[in-house]
Amino acid sequence: MKERIAFYAGSFDPLTNGHLDVLKAALTIADIVYVGIGLQASKTPLFSLEDRVALIEKSAADELGEDANRIRVVSFKGLLIEAARQHGATIMIRGLRDGTDLDYEMQMAGMNETMAPELQTVFLPASPSVRTITATLVRQIASMGGDIRPFVPKVVADALKAKFAS
Repeated sequence: MKERIAFYAGSFDPLTNGHLDVLKAALTIADIVYVGIGLQASKTPLFSLEDRVALIEKSAADELGEDANRIRVVSFKGLLIEAARQHGATIMIRGLRDGTDLDYEMQMAGMNETMAPELQTVFLPASPSVRTITATLVRQIASMGGDIRPFVPKVVADALKAKFAS
């Protein structure tokens, strides 16, 4: 049987419990999940690419046990469909928090299907306990000294605390 390979893309700046929730769900439908960190010249991330890779890998190891061995963290520039193809994916994972996400993601899925009909977009709803979490809000709370521990893995909370302490 052919290995089912999925590609889950985002900026992951930083990785949140919401991202981890979707990643756990992705592992139930795919044998290998590539976590693709999208690099955009127009955005200046809080964490470097190397830091984001390390935070994702450490969080996965801490939170997912043996399943962490089925995750590959990569970076990409350009079109998501090209990155998915490059890594042999046939599934593109998209997390949904609410109806606003669904509207946007449906548009993207339609465009992607036209350009890459061999790739299937799969929407995974975030669990109710993590639906309100966004990386943007996490960064804002952390920058003002707020407690972000309920929203991110421990290793990410520690890294955010260190980042804003300096």
